[in-house]
Amino acid sequence: MADAWQVDPADNVATLLRNVVSGEAIALAAAPPVTAAADIARGHKIALAPIAEGAAVIKFGFPIGRARRAISPGDHVHSDNLATALAGTLDYRPGTTRSAAAVVASDASFDGYLRADGRVGTRNEIWVLPTVGCVARTARRIAARAHARYVGMVDGVHALVHPFGCSQLGDDLAGTRRILAALARHPNAGGVLIIGLGCESNQLETLLAEVPKARRGAIRTMIAQTSPDEIAEGEALVDQLVAQAAQPRVPVGLDKLVLGVKCGGSDGFSGLTANPLVGRMSDRIAKAGGKVILTEIPEIFGAEQLLMARAASADVFDRIGTMVNDFKRYFLAHGEPVSENPSPGNIAGGITTLEEKSLGAVQKGGSAAVVDAIGYGAQATVPGLTLLEAPGNDAVSSTALAAAGATMILFTTGRGTPLGAPVPTLKIASNSALAAAKPGWIDFDAGMALADGMEISADALLARILAIASGEETAAERNDEREMAIWKRGVTL
Repeated sequence: MADAWQVDPADNVATLLRNVVSGEAIALAAAPPVTAAADIARGHKIALAPIAEGAAVIKFGFPIGRARRAISPGDHVHSDNLATALAGTLDYRPGTTRSAAAVVASDASFDGYLRADGRVGTRNEIWVLPTVGCVARTARRIAARAHARYVGMVDGVHALVHPFGCSQLGDDLAGTRRILAALARHPNAGGVLIIGLGCESNQLETLLAEVPKARRGAIRTMIAQTSPDEIAEGEALVDQLVAQAAQPRVPVGLDKLVLGVKCGGSDGFSGLTANPLVGRMSDRIAKAGGKVILTEIPEIFGAEQLLMARAASADVFDRIGTMVNDFKRYFLAHGEPVSENPSPGNIAGGITTLEEKSLGAVQKGGSAAVVDAIGYGAQATVPGLTLLEAPGNDAVSSTALAAAGATMILFTTGRGTPLGAPVPTLKIASNSALAAAKPGWIDFDAGMALADGMEISADALLARILAIASGEETAAERNDEREMAIWKRGVTL
């Protein structure tokens, strides 16, 4: 078995599959062995060939930065001798477009909740949403009491809380409102209770105006300031929602699944195992006519042109380029370099530059055409792969995926995290050591791909996805890890 993985024949570095010591011969599957010039941890990179100072370091077949100084075969390639080449915005030239692949019928199915608008939920829950952070604790108390009463009648009663909704202005307030309105119409919620305080900027009536009228029958509202007993009134309203929400699961095809895909706490294995494995899921769902949503725009910097080359139209191509450049301007306007990534945990796990992180991250989108590019708070409406505007922050991007319509999130991680989202969040470990160390966090071990291969692992992951879509709990759900976060971009009054 090889000791290191050279992803592409053009790569001049390889990722170590185990810890090595200085002077040890490192075997590669399709290249001559190289001798380690230092002790190097698994997940980190070893040089396979001489790299001149200023020359490109190649991984995944693409540059991941420039050598700070001359690098010799066997050297550890990391922060001391590798630097990003990313700078500011780019002028993207019009490119060729690719048509979305024809939908191919699949016999794979799951048992979901068919809603009146034709969408399908993977859960039948009651959600309690506060318009403003001032009534977040009120929402939690109402949900906790109701959840205990209705075990077995619905899949749960949960409060999705946030600290915003007041002291916000303009587009910032509108962004909060869009996210809450999108969650209020989500197919995983059989009913929604929206609680307002009464005096907040995010007025209840304005929020409701953004929810389709056809959805209003599954929504109840309450103003805490005018209620004689907001807890009792809230519980009574949840009682009404539960009574009308009961319905059975029915078999549906993959075309009814909406997957959000993201990564968090990535390591050197994420781009080798978990992310390409999720990419295979993206391709299978897209081919079946389902929807896949990819986000974390700052974590595609340096790899965006791979997605743009797969744009389904010139308009989508242009919108991807605009989205990326606008996000870069957001960084630059705050005096931050666009390459202010990867995180300390990523670096400890072997990722050195944002280009390296991005080239690994975009693999979650598979190889399908990018059929749409949508703004923060918007809904994914086109079957296939959609790019969504949102930052890389795990809680914010997970919430944005749910608001865009994802009924399940595939979340890859190399370092581990207990975080859960408003919708079932299936944690996929990039390495078997993490899966063994944190079985209470991890739902699937993508490290098996190193031994069993990608296709066998993809079949196993699809089976796990279908089971969870049909009602099996994720680790995060068992641990009651269910958070939401809103991207705040404006001033606070």
